[in-house]
Amino acid sequence: MAEKAIITCALTGVLTNPEQHPVPVTPEEMAAEAKRAFDAGATIMHVHYRQQEEGKGHLPTWDPAICTEINEAIRAACPGVVINMTTGVIGQDYGYVLDYLRVCRPEMAACNAGTLNYLKTRRDGSWAWPPMTFDNPVSKVKDFIDVMKEVGIIPEFECFDIGIVRSVGLYMENGMTDYADYNFVMGVASGMPADPDLLPLLIKYKKEGMPWQATVIGRDDVWAVHARAAELGGNLRTGLEDCFYLPDGEKASSNGQMIEALAAAAREAGREVTTAAETRARLGLS
Repeated sequence: MAEKAIITCALTGVLTNPEQHPVPVTPEEMAAEAKRAFDAGATIMHVHYRQQEEGKGHLPTWDPAICTEINEAIRAACPGVVINMTTGVIGQDYGYVLDYLRVCRPEMAACNAGTLNYLKTRRDGSWAWPPMTFDNPVSKVKDFIDVMKEVGIIPEFECFDIGIVRSVGLYMENGMTDYADYNFVMGVASGMPADPDLLPLLIKYKKEGMPWQATVIGRDDVWAVHARAAELGGNLRTGLEDCFYLPDGEKASSNGQMIEALAAAAREAGREVTTAAETRARLGLS
């Protein structure tokens, strides 16, 4: 029997405006959306956190008090759920992110594993936003890995291109980490495309025996990549951070709908999805 798939729900994202899209912001909204996703089969919640003042729900926060309140609300709504906290931040002033990991102590955390020029153009060729560099030098990656080791957090390495996938292997060879949960991030305009034919090559270049999943951003070919990931034995992730559209092109109104569709893709590939207890056992969590 094919191995069950672990499903992650990316609940809300970094800057998506809740006045334009159905992303949760408050602890109550985050818990309700997590519960919809949990009931549909997601047992890991990848969480970004937003400022709570009125009119600021599109802006991120790293305040440990707010983050802890949201985490506790999600855990109360979803018994046994695994919390995966974001660490993505631009620049070399990131000590406050390390501190928030120490205070919040999630089971997992994302670790952006390499640097990317983060670019997008409009139809006329002009920049959609000023060209920016998502800087993750080795020294920064190591600082995050070291704090994760200190606190007992499982690192999930976000890889935006194949060179970053290979870099994670070098981190392991260098002794920076002995475990890598690979997340192939596909669909960023200046990173890896959302192309299902790319997945076998990415799997080839990851460290053998390490788990993997694909984060698929955007609209085109998103569900084709999810279907191929399910067929190839990967874990699965979606949510309103990554995509707003269901396989039939309809816009989703909740994370629950997205996870229902992803669980259906797993079953179409002959795989069931894990329960929370099974996810925790696979990750070595109590």
